Amino acid sequence: MTDSFGARSTLDVGGKDYEIYKLDAVQEGQVDRLPYSLKILLENLLRFEDGRDVTRDDILALANWDPTAPPSTEISFTPSRVILQDFTGVPAVVDLAAMRDAVVKLGGNADSINPLSPAELVIDHSVQIDRYGSADALDLNNKIEFERNRERYSFLRWGQGAFENFRVVPPNTGIVHQVNLEYLGRVVFDAGDDGQRKAYPDTVVGTDSHTTMINGIGVLGWGVGGIEAEAAMLGQPITMLIPNVIGFKLTGKLREGTTATDLVLTVTEMLREKGVVGKFVEFFGDGLDDLPLADRATLGNMSPEFGSTCAIFPIDDETVRYLKLSGRDAGQIELIEAYAKAQGMWRYSGQPDPIYSDTLELDMSTVEPSLAGPKRPQDRIALSVADETYRKHLADMTANRDAGGSSTIDLDGKAVDIEDGAVLIAAITSCTNTSNPAVMIAAGLLARNARAKGLSTKPWVKTSLAPGSKVVTDYLEKSGLNDDLDALGFYTVGYGLSLIHISEPTRRA
Repeated sequence: MTDSFGARSTLDVGGKDYEIYKLDAVQEGQVDRLPYSLKILLENLLRFEDGRDVTRDDILALANWDPTAPPSTEISFTPSRVILQDFTGVPAVVDLAAMRDAVVKLGGNADSINPLSPAELVIDHSVQIDRYGSADALDLNNKIEFERNRERYSFLRWGQGAFENFRVVPPNTGIVHQVNLEYLGRVVFDAGDDGQRKAYPDTVVGTDSHTTMINGIGVLGWGVGGIEAEAAMLGQPITMLIPNVIGFKLTGKLREGTTATDLVLTVTEMLREKGVVGKFVEFFGDGLDDLPLADRATLGNMSPEFGSTCAIFPIDDETVRYLKLSGRDAGQIELIEAYAKAQGMWRYSGQPDPIYSDTLELDMSTVEPSLAGPKRPQDRIALSVADETYRKHLADMTANRDAGGSSTIDLDGKAVDIEDGAVLIAAITSCTNTSNPAVMIAAGLLARNARAKGLSTKPWVKTSLAPGSKVVTDYLEKSGLNDDLDALGFYTVGYGLSLIHISEPTRRA
């Protein structure tokens, strides 16, 4: 590598020396005022400067970034790793296998074909809810899943053993984004090469739009197509324009009774109105002092709904707290904190605001309980007017039908009339909600209160609970709230981004 700025330096952490590329080696521009996300890109350019894919001029263009100018400078970004899910990840592994086959036919060594960047595939898209509303739903769905996917799973099992730098997280573990957050995310890489330890930011591209959940712990990453993911696996850079960065300042604190879901719906509405397609969104401000990491991850996860490329948070004390809570190695956590502070990537209260292309601001104490979706989260409805809004839309719907009123279905051999507006599916699922402890505990408490009042689920409602990971099951069981959810029919049906089957009229397995 060229290192024309002399950025290569050494960082001592816990008696170990790490090679790093110092951002302050670039004297031009306002490097110290750059957004956190652009500092990560700047480090990437410094580390991969070679005079060809990454030039000195590319680095200077980023250091002298004009926040208000339309993006025009193309740079080459080399992500540290790739995250895959099974639907879009399997074709990538098939291509690697095909490359090996081609190399063998040409007389080469098949073992020479491997991902150059770490690639991790999480099997989470294959589970379907065939059985629900019963204690054995999880086991039955898992058995059906393995029967349906036997050939694919056998292939992935082979791939895990055959390829270096590639590993597979098996089914029935959790959704890809939550597993990435809880286990796979490094925040700062600790890598060894020729006896020299290296430290650099964890960056990732993934074959799922919601890869941005990892933005919650300060990891820059976003979703890409299969071709880009395969190129990144093979060590190729991704070309991109230096983006505009929209700063979203958070102040205040969420009021009691409001949740991360209420916050993300409000933020989504604001950002959709602003227009952030193709831009980076970066959260800043002293309001982050009172925003738990789970809520940050929920906001990052909604980046595709904003329309932005990413929605990132800087590293700070809350990041470190989460890393300790999720069982990360103490030495790794020490490295993350030391590296972030050495590079000016550490957020602290009262620090000067970075420079942004534009900013928005939200006092979180003004957020009110609301609902929306599932297809248009920006169409937020305040809970205070939900009843009248529902009745108005129901009246409009029935007025436009030739024959309204009710439909008859067969339920366990009995004819049951279902009126217009009746709930048919009640699914506690999706990577946004089932990965947030506060929201899941709230769901459990709601179930407990409903049970205490003698309420029950109508027999035609398809109920399901698909937790983001097994950690969710652990804290629901330890709090006793799993029993209350089960009592209302919300038995765990699987760990994954579940596909609902609506052909089955009854909920008993």
